[in-house]
Amino acid sequence: MSTNFLGSPPPLFKNVISPCNKLSTFTIRACLHSCEPKIDDHIYNNYTKYCTPNFPNPVSQTPISEKQPKTILNHTILDNFAKDDDLWLKMQKEARLDIEQEPLLSNYYKNSILVHDSIESALANHLSMKLSNSSISSETLYDLFMGVLTEDQELIFDVNADLRAVKERDPACISYIHCFLNFKGFLACQAHRIAHKLWSKGRKILALVIQNRVCEVFAVDIHPGARIGRGILLDHATGVVIGETAIIGNNVSILHNVTLGGTGKMSGDRHPKIGDGVLIGAGTCVLGNVRIENGAKIGAGSVVLMEVPERTTAVGNPARLIGGKANPIKLDKIPSLTMDHTSYLSEWSDYVI
Repeated sequence: MSTNFLGSPPPLFKNVISPCNKLSTFTIRACLHSCEPKIDDHIYNNYTKYCTPNFPNPVSQTPISEKQPKTILNHTILDNFAKDDDLWLKMQKEARLDIEQEPLLSNYYKNSILVHDSIESALANHLSMKLSNSSISSETLYDLFMGVLTEDQELIFDVNADLRAVKERDPACISYIHCFLNFKGFLACQAHRIAHKLWSKGRKILALVIQNRVCEVFAVDIHPGARIGRGILLDHATGVVIGETAIIGNNVSILHNVTLGGTGKMSGDRHPKIGDGVLIGAGTCVLGNVRIENGAKIGAGSVVLMEVPERTTAVGNPARLIGGKANPIKLDKIPSLTMDHTSYLSEWSDYVI
């Protein structure tokens, strides 16, 4: 069972900027003109199937063939750098406007945003203040987080994609700065990205400590071994549990009290695989090594123990497909983007109040 489409796009991006590792953003931009990208078309096509132009993906939305100019990919990455810079500038502008409205918060906004020269510095600072305690100082965590974020520029693409996802899908989000400073689902997801990077490098004890602090502070429990794509919305996020071998694709929306867990004491690959564009409603449990395919929707309060086909809706305990297993009703829109939780009710004849 191939899961290449489920993971975040690092393999693609690394082929593009591998000669430029550990360099500044400016140097990476300059270096991109001389890079020679190599792309696996199968992985690329699967990855981009449900991506939308709103998210800063490091690859073009158009499949690249050998006949097309290789500069297309480089230009796309440069465009993404520009978009990310624009987002940071917009956040700084939002901070100044908030200070005008609430002078009481001037020091908070200055220390959290305006004194920093990059989004990675602001994020490292904000997370370190949130997750520090009497045993682990904020200075220690800041140095650790800043090192991870600056070492791997892909993480900043992910951060910006998540910011845009929250702003576009959550009507309660009034600004990017509001999400960045106050949305614990967003913050928990970024802390997990750092922990996962440490886990992948063999620093498992440190990664587990970060997981524990995130769980204590944000009430979100994501094992650092879990693989999460970009453009992720953890809406409200309280009570979200994601197991070690879970994989979450790109542009996925998950509400509070969702569990992506195992079925018992079985070891090995034992957690769900969530495709691109999936919407998982509040209070849902998806248990075991089962696949929720691209563009599927899981209704609130469901218990899912078996595969859910792409572009279908599963509801109930145990979950059943709307329209029946033999001929389920297919969704014509990506549910994680529309955030439509109740459209299936008109097709569910058993629904009774």
